[in-house]
Amino acid sequence: METTGNFTSAQLLKHEEKSSHQVLSVEVVREIGVKAARIAAERKYPITISIEFDGEEVFREALPGASDEHAGWITRKSNVVNLTHHSTMYERVKAEEEGIDWHALHGVVDETHAIHGGGFPLLTSDGEFRGVLLISGLPQVDDHLFAVEVLQQ
Repeated sequence: METTGNFTSAQLLKHEEKSSHQVLSVEVVREIGVKAARIAAERKYPITISIEFDGEEVFREALPGASDEHAGWITRKSNVVNLTHHSTMYERVKAEEEGIDWHALHGVVDETHAIHGGGFPLLTSDGEFRGVLLISGLPQVDDHLFAVEVLQQ
């Protein structure tokens, strides 16, 4: 079965596992945001980056060319990751694999919860959910892959 990005849900869970950090603190996640913004600026990505840590937004940067629409996407992606503690791409692909209506299953609507790539959980190496890295502005598979790249560097 072909899924978005030709991913499997098992591959996407590996992305999460390999992107975890021994220690996550406000300082560490802000450094992640600065690194993401630097790489995106070098590549001239017209994106917005947001990081939430322990329920609070601790980093946000809109790079040149970013759209005002990114804020809505970031909120909708954040709602998914905060609900499930998994990446938005994982949730999308898992729903595609199972042939289910993700929104109906969770009792939410697309207007508030977007299962489009670019929302990624911040996890400790022991699996504790601490926050969300959010990327918006590239095609959804690229948003997801950029988040993975930044977290795995």
